Amino acid sequence: MTAIFKRELKSYFVTPLGYVFIGVCLIFSGTFFYLFTLTGGVSNMGAVDFSTMFTLMFFVLMITIPLLTMRLLSEERKNKTDQLILTAPISLPSLVVAKFSAAFCIFLLSTAIMVVYGIVLSQFTDALNWWTLLGNMTGLILVGAVYVSAGLFISSLTENQMVAAVISVFVNFGFLLTNLISTQVPVRVVANIMREISLLERYDRFTIGLFEIENVLFFVSIVVVFLFLTVRVLEKRRWA
Repeated sequence: MTAIFKRELKSYFVTPLGYVFIGVCLIFSGTFFYLFTLTGGVSNMGAVDFSTMFTLMFFVLMITIPLLTMRLLSEERKNKTDQLILTAPISLPSLVVAKFSAAFCIFLLSTAIMVVYGIVLSQFTDALNWWTLLGNMTGLILVGAVYVSAGLFISSLTENQMVAAVISVFVNFGFLLTNLISTQVPVRVVANIMREISLLERYDRFTIGLFEIENVLFFVSIVVVFLFLTVRVLEKRRWA
């Protein structure tokens, strides 16, 4: 498992993909941070609210993470090296977790800059709420984990990387649409259920500094489900 994790992590820096992903995330987060401070984030000396900046990153990651995950398994299938890893002396769950962990680490590197933003703002105002910043970061990391696991699953279904990326983007938008559709559903019970399974609805609670264990478990459960489905797809191909 460790060997596969190191190989996958290294591959992101052997090719431009890892640098491009981190660079794009830094550009967007830096731009949002600049606009956030320019439009009164610290000038009014009130409580500093990070929610807008992090919510914008929520939508950015919806599109950029599929580019990070599209090659994880589809490339192996295209290059006909998938049978080598499927017959390697390693369990399929370990293989899937290793690939997920490598992509997730790259994602974490791109979000670590958020801590620097908080440190910078703390030099200009005493109104910075570190708990709110931590809540926003936690929510974004959990959302990123869901996007990575979903992208990994989609990547296991096709050998075409671009197809995997496009489908992953649509899946991520699907997570968002559940919240929008819930506002149009006339049946209150159904609307409430759709609202509860919405990533955005759960994520918004973190942006105000609410650390509810049920919300953490919700995101973790989705990640586990996608990883489980990925294992099932690989098992089917192993015995095909």
